[in-house]
Amino acid sequence: MPTTRRRHMITETADVARALDDAARRWPEDSSARSKLLLRLIREGHRAIRRGRGSETRRRREAVRRTSGTLTGTYPPGYLDRLREDWPE
Repeated sequence: MPTTRRRHMITETADVARALDDAARRWPEDSSARSKLLLRLIREGHRAIRRGRGSETRRRREAVRRTSGTLTGTYPPGYLDRLREDWPE
C-alpha cells in the first residue's frame, strides 16, 4: 500500500513472539493477525508510558516537597560565595 509514512520492520525474535503470544491470549479476536496484535501492544505500551510519566512526576514533586528545607542552616551565610572564590574564571 503506498504511503508517505515511514515503515518499520520487526523480526519476530523469541521476545517478540512471547509478547505476541501473550497478546493473542489477551485479545483472542485478533489472535490470527499478528500485525494487529503488534499494533495493540504498541498502543498499550504507549498508554502505560504516559501513565507512568505522570506518576513519576508526582513522586518526584512529592519527594522535593518532603525534603524541602531539610538542609536549612547546614551551611552558613556566604558559604557558596566563599567556595566560588577558589574557582578559576
